[in-house]
Amino acid sequence: MKVIKFGGSSLATGAQLEKVSRIIQADAQRRVIVVSAPGKRHAGDTKVTDLLKELADAVLSRQDPLPLIDVILARYSEIQTHFALAEDVVAKLRAHLISLTQQTYSSAAYLRDAFMAQGEHMNAQLVAAVLKAQGLPACFVSPQTLGIVLAGQPGHVQVDPQTYRNLAQFTFPDADIVVPGFYAFDAQQRIVTFPRGGSDITGSILARGLHADLYENFTDVSWVYAADPHLVKGPRAINTVTYREMRELAYAGFSVFNDEALIPVIEANICVNIKNTNDPTAPGTLISPTKNVKHHHHITGVAAKKDFTALYLHRYLINAQVGFTLKLLQILSNYGVPYEHMPSGIDDLTVIIDKHELTAAKQQAITEEVQAQIQPDTLEWLDDLAIVMVVGEGLYASIDLVPRIMVALADAGVTPAVINQGASRISLMLAVPNAQAQAAVQAIYGLSSNHHA
Repeated sequence: MKVIKFGGSSLATGAQLEKVSRIIQADAQRRVIVVSAPGKRHAGDTKVTDLLKELADAVLSRQDPLPLIDVILARYSEIQTHFALAEDVVAKLRAHLISLTQQTYSSAAYLRDAFMAQGEHMNAQLVAAVLKAQGLPACFVSPQTLGIVLAGQPGHVQVDPQTYRNLAQFTFPDADIVVPGFYAFDAQQRIVTFPRGGSDITGSILARGLHADLYENFTDVSWVYAADPHLVKGPRAINTVTYREMRELAYAGFSVFNDEALIPVIEANICVNIKNTNDPTAPGTLISPTKNVKHHHHITGVAAKKDFTALYLHRYLINAQVGFTLKLLQILSNYGVPYEHMPSGIDDLTVIIDKHELTAAKQQAITEEVQAQIQPDTLEWLDDLAIVMVVGEGLYASIDLVPRIMVALADAGVTPAVINQGASRISLMLAVPNAQAQAAVQAIYGLSSNHHA
């Protein structure tokens, strides 16, 4: 049995949904179909999830929601008309969406999650109706029916272990099941959502919980590429990437697959095949537990992610002060600020933080508290940094590769502010000025395009 997930661009129009239908019909093992909300139909278009966010804001500010509801449902009506469905599915979706505007919610955050989940919820019902009208045995099944339970607060949720006990008891109907991605319910039966791109996570949870043999993730590209095509012209395709490599690359900006979505399939040892809805016969990229490093490039991929800040501290004999790091992390925890990397020396420590986790007031408060409690000789915030990740299981197989990377960066005029490599040695993190991110990626990719790198 295969779990198969379709991204928003694959479901944006009736013509795209025809391709989806053919893909499902081509393989009887594709029994679980996870769908995203309709994505962009063309450049400049708006995703349905973004329209739903606007709708949530309109409801919170007590504006008339009906004009936005009409705009949102027009996307679904277009697909319904394309397939000339006898049943007016969209009329039911309209009544459902209007009813949501009349309910009460425990907080604004829960209201937003409830509305933003509707893109997938409504699309799964429409896709099931389309498949059924085409003679395919298919039915809509909600995350609630499957028993997917999430723990945490809006914006910070994790799958509850009870989910897998519930999925173990699920009995397949005599049909393929169409499941909305991106959201589920907490123990209080409130709708909560994963981070954006979270339909990948739903598919991964179902692959593990329903013991799939393979998780196929259909998107709008045929491969995962060794670098962003927007940054590097014609980057090479990656045939096989390991779980560890994909986690690092997804974290650093490879948007093809959500990094959190790898955790359930890693735990169940299930491979993920990234494929293209528009070219379904292409083999795509396989995400697997291991690969033969000898037959692959030492650098699997290089990615950049902008907008980070680094907190740099200098104090003599930091390494000899028991609890120094604990105090610092406790201060960050008190303000709800996670960190990304923390390279250190005997007298220096740098904490890299996602800029979006900080406000000016929060940054000032952290500064004052660090100075009061830790009393560093030097405290400096390094702003406008990009993280460049060089990733490859083969990084440790070439002893001169890191020096060659540094030479390539120097030749390109790129000066890293921070350099960090963990003991796993499958990734090298470089913090560079935002303005130099593209040059850094191009320089390292130029090195990695050599077969020996």
